[in-house]
Amino acid sequence: MYICNNSEIQIFMDSMKIPPYLKEGDEVVIISPSSKIDKSLLKGAQKRLESWGLKVKISRHAGSSSGKYAGTDKQRLKDLQEALDDSNIKAIFCSRGGYGVVHLIDKLDFTKFNESPKWLIGFSDITAIHNTIQMHNIASLHAPMARHLTVEAEDDVCTTHLKDVLFGNLPQYTCAKHKYNQKGSAEGILRGGNLAVFYGLRGTPYDIVPEGTILFIEDVGERPHAIERMIYNLKLGGVLDKLSGLIIGQFTEYNEDLSLGKDVYGAISDLVKEYDYPICFDFPVGHVVNNLPLITGAKVSLDVNTKGVELKFLC
Repeated sequence: MYICNNSEIQIFMDSMKIPPYLKEGDEVVIISPSSKIDKSLLKGAQKRLESWGLKVKISRHAGSSSGKYAGTDKQRLKDLQEALDDSNIKAIFCSRGGYGVVHLIDKLDFTKFNESPKWLIGFSDITAIHNTIQMHNIASLHAPMARHLTVEAEDDVCTTHLKDVLFGNLPQYTCAKHKYNQKGSAEGILRGGNLAVFYGLRGTPYDIVPEGTILFIEDVGERPHAIERMIYNLKLGGVLDKLSGLIIGQFTEYNEDLSLGKDVYGAISDLVKEYDYPICFDFPVGHVVNNLPLITGAKVSLDVNTKGVELKFLC
């Protein structure tokens, strides 16, 4: 297996493109590439984004329904492809996750998107699109979606950070220390998202490049032993060996059991304690209200010390 050297990793890091930041009056679109969504949440997100001075349109099939999906594969693909192609659109907001993006990613054409990159915003199942965009060395935004924009207050911390990032005011994140943290400092490309979605793309062209990566993971509704199995896959597959840093986010909505003899974080800690790069636990990212926007594909620095954790965007 070929392993990149340090100079090659640096070249790759420096080649990542950050889409143009937004300005008042820019046109954006809301799409639903995965599961169907209540139309009231689409309207709520539209209202919130319009309050930021943006011109917002809702894609033709964003409120559609086909089984549990937001329209047929053909309809969802059409909306996503049109959004990628339209040079007037400066940001694409995914309304929700769920399941369904994997049906689309191998059918997308990024020719026009590469000519005029724009922000793609979402998380959960949208991790598959983030991974696909990474193949084109373009950054995207793992961040809250329509429900959050609709139901949370205007001064909500994550909503504020989302707006700040999109308009070019990059935040610096800090979080508290954790007993399983492993101290250290590193720079690298921030990649990751939902662990199950990321795991499902392992061994495909849509897998991430682990070299030079600071990986962040989170998940919802996965049993502890399933989480451990996925981490074992990353370990046995050599991914964990090649990382520059690791960020363990929130694992939620599961029934704690005693089959592992420890909690989820404890199980993960046992699998990663041999590595000498910085590792932090309980980072505020995932299927929770406090889901901090993270620029996937951005160059970042991660510092884990006795006081806590600091994550800086260097793009």
